[in-house]
Order: sequence, then C-alpha cells, then structure tokens
Amino acid sequence: MQGTLAAPATRTETARDADRAAFEALYRTSRDDVYAYVAGLLRDRSAAEDVTALAFERAYRKRGRWDASRGTRRAWLFGIARNAALDELRRRKRGAELAADPEDVDAIGVEAEADTALRRTTLRQAMASLDARERELIALKFFAGLGNAEIAAVIGISPTNAGTRLHRTIEKLRRACDEAV
Repeated sequence: MQGTLAAPATRTETARDADRAAFEALYRTSRDDVYAYVAGLLRDRSAAEDVTALAFERAYRKRGRWDASRGTRRAWLFGIARNAALDELRRRKRGAELAADPEDVDAIGVEAEADTALRRTTLRQAMASLDARERELIALKFFAGLGNAEIAAVIGISPTNAGTRLHRTIEKLRRACDEAV
C-alpha cells in the first residue's frame, strides 16, 4: 500500500496550536472589555481602538511570558492594555495641549430624556472630581468588568488593598454625585 499518511503532529506543533487557541479565546472574551477600559481612560474612541489593537499585538508577542502564578491571563492582558493606554496619555502630554476636551460622542442629544441627561451629567462631573488613579479603578471595575483580584494584578497591589481602594473611590463618587444634585 503506497498511500501517503500525514505525519503525526509534533509536540511543538501541538503546543503552538494550543497556545494560538488560548490566545484567540482570550481575544474573543476580552476585546470589548479591553476597549471599554481603554476608552474610559483615554476618552477618545479612535485612540482607544488603536491602543486596544496595540495591546493585543503586544500581548500576542509576549504570550510566552505569561506567568500563571502572577494572575489570570485576563489580568495580564489588562496590565498590558493599561501600559499601552498610559503610553498614549504620556505621548499626548508631550504633544500640544488641547484647547478643550474632545467631544463626548456618548453624550445624550437634545431629544433625550431630561432625567437621563441630568444623571449622565452628574456622573460625568463626579468622575471629573476623581484623580486619575481613582478613575482607573472605576474603569477597571465597571468598564472592563474585572474582579478585585484581577484589578490587583493589573495595578500591582494586593486584592484586599484593591477592594479597599475601590470601596473608598465608589464612596467618593457617590458623595460627589449627591453634592452635584
């Protein structure tokens, strides 16, 4: 019998395929959350798209460096996204200062309900009263949907400290919202 049989996959090929599949699953389950997190930090959709793509590119190139003992792949990915967003913010700072904040494309139009518009305005003002680190905690928790342990891994603190900081920040945000009303 002279048929050609496919050569069995080597362990390296099998490991490479598993690695690619794991990264693809991470991408599919995290892309929207990474984008939301980065957009919350940058407040610019176009830049958020670029930074999200850059974060995934960096993560793909560095996928062999992930260490399970230091946290989940998702937390590791958000750490990379955080660094990419901070790089973008530093780059912007070196550039020309903006005359005004970029237009908020998510802002409610004139025809929207007054109550919803008031709540969003109040929240936006309250968020502006937070410092950058506090806004980042809010973005990681509510835009990215990370748990306290994952937030801790992203910003390099203990899970207990992350929970405490998050609690204090949410309380500060609530007070700012109450004062604005």
